[in-house]
Amino acid sequence: MAFLRAEHLCKDYISESGSVSALSDISFEVNEGEIFGIIGLSGAGKSTLVRCINRLEEPTSGCVYIRDRNINELSQKELREERRRIGMIFQHFNLLMQRNVLDNVALPLEIAGMKKKAARDKARGYLGAVGIPDKALAFPSQLSGGQKQRVAIARVLASDPALLLCDEATSALDPQTTRQILALLRDINRKYGITVIIITHAMTVVQEICDRVGVLENGRLVEMNTVKELFAHPQTKAAKRLLLIQNDDDEETEKKEVLAS
Repeated sequence: MAFLRAEHLCKDYISESGSVSALSDISFEVNEGEIFGIIGLSGAGKSTLVRCINRLEEPTSGCVYIRDRNINELSQKELREERRRIGMIFQHFNLLMQRNVLDNVALPLEIAGMKKKAARDKARGYLGAVGIPDKALAFPSQLSGGQKQRVAIARVLASDPALLLCDEATSALDPQTTRQILALLRDINRKYGITVIIITHAMTVVQEICDRVGVLENGRLVEMNTVKELFAHPQTKAAKRLLLIQNDDDEETEKKEVLAS
């Protein structure tokens, strides 16, 4: 049984100039405990898709099932309960600047009704799990980008999610920090058994962490395969274009590293 199943998802937006299709007939499955990538260039529909998965956007048609439960049929109360088991991390971290690191991580626990001391005690454990126990009393403005993303991951873990949605979570980070965050996500996936969906425009991210990947182009899922097969035998122009962009980026990174050495 698939952990998550999307069936014939469509999302249209109505504007003054007419209807615009952001997603068209998207269907795929994600296995429990898998790290699944969704890749595409800017405007391909990646963020719209991930927002339809947790119903931050209502699809025009189609369904999303999580453990065979159709989330499109849930009441608002049922949906709020389901979302507690769906964590999200974003490109820009979404931390509260007026709260220190410990209180940022403890916030979802307090909202769920946990006493403040118990929430902070649990939050400290997750700061240790993401490798920054010494930053508990720091404020977000005092942290590097990688440290901020570790705080965001710890905050998600505190809610005990079964599914983690990562929407361009490493796009604001340098290559070395990106590798560190991806290694952390892989460790979390293995340690906690959390199913992970990675939304990205970078083939290097997919290659580093994902088990399988779907390629989006103009709101359509044009290719899906294991990462190994996609890199060895890309079937579509969209996948070949993404690989070409990665090769160009890799060459540029190598030049910068040589010049810096």
